This record gives sequence, C-alpha cells and structure tokens, in this order.
Amino acid sequence: MNLLAINWANVGLQAGQLLLALSILIVLHEFGHYITARWFKCRVEKFFLFFDPWFALVKKKVGDTVYGIGWLPLGGYVKISGMIDESMDKEAMKEPAKEWEFRSKPAWQRLIIMLGGIIMNVLVAFVIYAFVLMIWGEKNVPNSSVKNGIWVTDSLMTKLGFQNGDKIISVNGDTVKYFDELQAKILIGGRKVVLERNGTVKELDLPIDLIDKLITRKDKKRTLLLQRVPAIVGEYDEKDTMYGKQAGLKPFDKIIAVNDQPVEFLDELNTIGALHKGGAVTVKLLRNTDTLILTNKVNAEGRLEVMPLTGLQYDSLGVYKINTIKYGFFEAFPAGVAKTGDKLGAYIDQFKLILNPSTGAYKGLGGFKAIGSVFPTSWSWEAFWNITAFLSIILAFMNLLPIPALDGGHVMFTLYEMITRRKPNEKFLEYAQMAGMVLLLLLMLYANGNDWFGWGKG
Repeated sequence: MNLLAINWANVGLQAGQLLLALSILIVLHEFGHYITARWFKCRVEKFFLFFDPWFALVKKKVGDTVYGIGWLPLGGYVKISGMIDESMDKEAMKEPAKEWEFRSKPAWQRLIIMLGGIIMNVLVAFVIYAFVLMIWGEKNVPNSSVKNGIWVTDSLMTKLGFQNGDKIISVNGDTVKYFDELQAKILIGGRKVVLERNGTVKELDLPIDLIDKLITRKDKKRTLLLQRVPAIVGEYDEKDTMYGKQAGLKPFDKIIAVNDQPVEFLDELNTIGALHKGGAVTVKLLRNTDTLILTNKVNAEGRLEVMPLTGLQYDSLGVYKINTIKYGFFEAFPAGVAKTGDKLGAYIDQFKLILNPSTGAYKGLGGFKAIGSVFPTSWSWEAFWNITAFLSIILAFMNLLPIPALDGGHVMFTLYEMITRRKPNEKFLEYAQMAGMVLLLLLMLYANGNDWFGWGKG
C-alpha cells in the first residue's frame, strides 16, 4: 500500500508540474497575440487560460476584454474581433468590417498578430535557458572522460550488439563530444555507430526502425546506456527498504565478489543477480580495511538493489568528469539563444522521424501522460525550468505548422493573400477552420490513446 501511495504521489507531482508549466506557456503565448493585436488597435474580446465551453471557472471584464480561466485544460485563446477562430462567430462576420476588427487590418499587421504567440514562445525559451545557465550553469560529461565505457541498461541494445565496456567514438560519422548527447544521437537517426571494444575499433549498423523496436518492446526503459561505474555503494535514504540497505551495505563499501564470483563494476551485480531472482546471494566487500561477507536478497527482476554513488562522487573518484560552465549575466543571453536553436534543431529532427513511416516513430506519439512523465518525481527548479523551456520550443514549432486552426494555418492563408493580393473567401476560411479543429482533435485523441492504451504499438 505504501508503494502505491508513493507512486500516486509521484504521478500527482508530475501532473502538477505539467499543469504549471503549460499554464505559464499558454498565458505567455496568448499574451503574444494579445499585445500585438492591441498594438495594431484591434479589439480583444476575450483572454482565457484553458477553454470555457458553457461556463468559466473565473472571469472578469476589464475594458473591452473579458479575462478568465476555463475548466477544460487543453489550451487557451484570445478572441480578437473580426477574426475567424475557435469561437466560429459566424454572425459577427456577416456584419461590415469595423476599424477595430482584425479583418480590417492590412495583411502585414495580421501576419504579425498571428506570429505573436510563436515569437513569444521562442523568446520565453531563450530567456528561461539564459537564466538557467546563469543560476545553475551547464553540466556535461565529456565522452572522452568515461574511462570504463558504457553500461548497457536495455536488453534491446544488447541484442543490437552493444556490450558493457564499449567506448562509443562516433554516431553517423559525428564524433560524440559529450556522453549526455549519446542516446539522442543514436535515437535520432543513428544508423552507424563506431566504438572501441577491448582496444579494437568496431562498427555497429542499427536498423532504421530502431525507435519502433524500442516502443514495442515489453521491458521499456527510459535510459538505454549509462556510464559504466565501479561496484561502490552509494548512500541510501533513511526511509529506503531496498534489499541492499537491509543487507547492511554502507556508503563507499567496495563490492569485490558476489557468490564468490569476482566483481569490478556495478552492472556485473545484475548479471549475477539475474541467475538468482527472488533468492539471495553472498556479497564480499571491503569496508575501509575490513573484509566483510553479507547476505543480500535479490528481487524478482534480478536486482540486488545496491544504491550507486552520485555523479559528483564519481567525478571525485575519477570515474568520469563533469564539466560545469558558469555564465555571467551578459554571457548567459547569447548562450540561451544558442541553446534554444540547438533544442529546436533537435526537435525538428525528432519530428522528421515521426513523419517517416519506416522508422515507426509515430507509434510513440504521446499525449499529456507522456509529457508529464518527463518531469522528475522530486521537485527540482532546474529540471522544471529546463523542461518548461523545451515545451515552449515545442509549442512554438507545433503552432507554426500550416494546419488550419493553428497559428501556422492563419499565417499560411495570410501569406497567400500577400503574394497573390487576393484574400481567401471567408466561407472557405470557416470550413478550413472547422477541418483543422477536427484534425487536431483526432491527433489529440490518438496521442492520448497511445499513452493509455498503446493504440499505435500493436
């Protein structure tokens, strides 16, 4: 029962972080439309966080605008007078255009209003990244410092040819500078991996449908590869009931054998433990200058539940190096712009995979559950703001897609008007808006169905 309660507490914390992040980003996105509309003297009738069909949780009219919070947390909106949008206010569109209406403004002004939310999300991302870099700095593990090679934590990666102790040199011809980027490089189109194994250089050819295989496998894991680390025990939490703690393991104990089999690395514990699932093993260790032998239970998955050290502790022991770059106020902002560009480029690469059916990446398209699971299960402001900045980039990119009902759809029609000097028929715009809303609803249903029922994974 305690485990169940802890799991629900974790889910609640992740959901709360997601709701807070999306609320911040939605308000700022809509403010981008709002401020540009007011700049060009358009009347804004509504400014809402979340949608309010039938009723609103909170609303208050100030001047010409009703500000409020809806009950349906699927987005937000500003209703600009004289614009065909989510409200589908057809009656107002039958009246002659007023000077304060969106449709009466020149095309270049309407284009800026439509791009206002997207531009705001990009600005928000780089400002957040700038402050994160200023406050916490940027931490990276140079790949060249990982002296023991990789720890393969996913069975599929083992089947594809990776082995514990391999030292990855390059992916698709690109040298891996930081270990932190290794997994992303492999997942986003990594077809050829060059590695060193026991002093010999080898090549691995990965299948184009690698993501499909990862999505549809049964033993899913978020992390595929870790740094290989020595079998030194880390610190347990006071409330931990893990088998390693019950056995009497203490921080910085060095495990040298399990069931009389010599052990050097932490991953070797799992190899031996897999042969004794649900049973117990004897653990021989060094504690300071003493040699001890303890009995350690093995869980149903073959784990001895030995806590690892922290990254900084591995750094201090020379297992690998953590580089931390600190940024001053004036350095942080150009660095934030650069990081925003890098993250946007990485997301576009991911999006291309989804559009390529042969990769099977579309099967992993997720909704709110998948997004929420990205947040940590313990509060970290650094993690929260990093994830929020990335979500802001995603929101900007997705809204720029040329789909009616999204900002990109309005931008597409406005550009058409500017190029051809012919305004699209309003009836056509109404139908396009409805078609776009239906398409977005279907995509949302598919993504969230994938989350809960695995519709795309069968």
